[in-house]
Amino acid sequence: MVISARSPLRSFLGSFVAVIIAGEMLSNPVLAQAPEPKPPAPPPTFFDTEAPLTLALTANLKELRGDKKEEVPWRPATIAYAGADAAPVKVPLRVRTRGIWRLKTCEFPPLRLNFTSEAAKGTLFQGLDKPKLVSYCRNNDRFEQYVLQELQLYRIYQLLTPVSHKVRLVRLAYTDSAKGKIETTRYAILLEEPKAIAARLGGTVLEQKGALPGDLDEFHDALVGVFQYFIGNTDFSTHGLHNVELLAQPDGVILPLAYDFDFSGAVNASYATVDPRLSVTRVRDRLFRGFCTPSAAFTRVFALFNEKKPQIYALYNDQVGSLMDRGVAKETLKYFDDFYRTINDPRLARRNILEACVSHPGFSRAPG
Repeated sequence: MVISARSPLRSFLGSFVAVIIAGEMLSNPVLAQAPEPKPPAPPPTFFDTEAPLTLALTANLKELRGDKKEEVPWRPATIAYAGADAAPVKVPLRVRTRGIWRLKTCEFPPLRLNFTSEAAKGTLFQGLDKPKLVSYCRNNDRFEQYVLQELQLYRIYQLLTPVSHKVRLVRLAYTDSAKGKIETTRYAILLEEPKAIAARLGGTVLEQKGALPGDLDEFHDALVGVFQYFIGNTDFSTHGLHNVELLAQPDGVILPLAYDFDFSGAVNASYATVDPRLSVTRVRDRLFRGFCTPSAAFTRVFALFNEKKPQIYALYNDQVGSLMDRGVAKETLKYFDDFYRTINDPRLARRNILEACVSHPGFSRAPG
C-alpha cells in the first residue's frame, strides 16, 4: 500500500489546528491541566427518529422550476405539519434550487431549505438551518423508488459509522402558491447539514481540496472506499471533494464522509451513467476507487460489514424499508450478496479492492 507524503491539505490543516490550540492556550493557560468536562446531553433533534413525517411545502413551483442558473434567488415558502392537537403548524422559510445535473435534467429540482431560528423555534424544525431536500426527479412511482433506495444507503452508512449524514424520510405534498393546489405528493429526504455533523462529532468542516491517501484517518478512509464499492458508486472524489466531505477533529485527524448516492449501482437509476474514462460501463459494475491505506484498515472495515450484515439486510423489511417495492428490495439484497462474496474471499478481496486502490488521486466527474 502506498501512503502519500505531506500534502497541501495536511500543511493547511496543521496551521489551522495550531492556530486554534494557540488561541485556546492564550485564553486559558491551565487548559492542558484541566480535566475535560463532560458535554451536556444534546437536546432531541429533527433526525433523532426515523419515523416518516408528513409535510406540506407551499411555494411558487413555476418560479422554482425556472431557477436553473448558477446564481438563483431564495424564494418565499411555508412548510406545514399536523401539530399535537392535529391543528396545522405552519413555518415560514425560504427555498432555492441547487445542484447541476439534476437542476438541468429533472422535472422538479432539488432544493435547499432555509429556516430562521426564530421561525423554527418550538417547532419540529428547531435547530435546522439550511438542510438539503432530496426530492423526486420525475413525477412517477419509478423515480420515487429511487428516493427510497437512496435513503436506505444513508441508513446503512449510519449503521456503519456516526461519521455520516443522518436522514429523515418525509411524505411531502408540493403545493403551488400561485394556483393554491397540491401538484403532487411524493417521498423526499431531508439531510443533516455538514456543520451539524461537525458539531455532533466535535469537529470542523474542511473545504480545502487536495486530500491525499496519507492525509486521512486510515479506518474511515478505507470505510468510504469500501462503502462506495459496496453500493457500486464511482461518482465521487475525495481529492476533489466531489460527493465527499472532510471533517477535521481537534487533534488534527481528518475524517472523510460520503454522500449523494443516486448514481450508484444499488439505486440503479435509469439516468445514472459511468464516466467513460473508467474501466466499467454500467453502474451495476463495481469498481473500487478508494484510496490506498494499510491493509489492516481494510481488514477492520470488512469485519465491520460482516458484523453489521444482519442489521443492514433487516433495514429492507422494517417500517421504512417496507415502503420500497418488494422486487426492488430483493434485487438490492442480491446485489449486496455479491459484495459479501468478494470481501469474504481473500483472493477476490485482494484483487478487487486492496490491489485496485488509488495511490494518487485521479479524476472525478463534474459535481452534480
